[in-house]
Amino acid sequence: MQIDLTAKVALVTGASSGIGFAIAKRLIESGATVVITGRKQDAIEEAAAALGEDCIPLVADVTQASEMDGVVRRIQQTLGKLDIVVANAGVGANAPLGEIDDEKFEKVIGTNLKGALNTVQSALPMLRPGASIVLIGSTGSFEAPSTMSVYGATKAGLRAFAKTWIKDIEGRGIRINVVSPGAIDTPSLRDALGGNGNSAINALNERSPIGRIGTPEEVANVVAFFASDAASYINGEELYVDGGLKV
Repeated sequence: MQIDLTAKVALVTGASSGIGFAIAKRLIESGATVVITGRKQDAIEEAAAALGEDCIPLVADVTQASEMDGVVRRIQQTLGKLDIVVANAGVGANAPLGEIDDEKFEKVIGTNLKGALNTVQSALPMLRPGASIVLIGSTGSFEAPSTMSVYGATKAGLRAFAKTWIKDIEGRGIRINVVSPGAIDTPSLRDALGGNGNSAINALNERSPIGRIGTPEEVANVVAFFASDAASYINGEELYVDGGLKV
C-alpha cells in the first residue's frame, strides 16, 4: 500500500536512533515534514542530518511538560500545523522485585508513561480533525520478561491511556492508536543484551513463529499506516508487531 503523507507535519519523540529514527525516516519518505526530539543535542542533530532537509531536530526531555510545550510552540511558529504525533521515547531499567528502587521506578515511569502524557497533552491544542496520535507500546505490556515489571506496567499503561483518551476527546476527529513491537533488532536491544548479544538474538529468533526478530523499518511501516488517512476509521486499537509471538 502506498502511504501518502504529503503536506503533513509530524512529531516523533525519542527519534535519534532505533525505532524512532526509522519511524521518522518512513514518515519523511511518505511526504511528511518531521520534527524529531531527543535529550542529547549531538545525537538528535546527527539523526536529523541523516534524515535530510524535511527533518527538524529539537532538543527536549519528554519528562518535562514545559519542554514539550516549548516543542509544540516551535512547531506552531515555524510550521503552523501538526497532524501526526508519535510518542516513541522510552527507556528500561531492569530490576527484579525486591530491588526496584525509586530511581529506577521514576526513570521508567517518567519517560515511558509521563513522557507520553506530556507529549500528547502539549500537542493536543494544535491537533485538528483527521490528526493521528500513535503511542509506541510493547509486547512487554502483556508478558514482560523477568526484571522488567515496571517497563511492562508502563507499556500496559499506554494501552489504558489510549482506551480512555479516545473517550476524553470524543467528537474531535482525532485518532489514538497503539503500536506494540516485540523483539526488534535495535542498538538499545543489543546494548541490553551486552556481551551475550549474538546468542541471545539467536534465541529470540528461534522463539519467533516466523523465525526471526523484527526490524525497526517493519515497525515504522505500521506507524506510517496508522498515521495516514488509510487508517481513518481505526481508533483506540493496539496492534502487535511481533511476528506472531503473542499468538
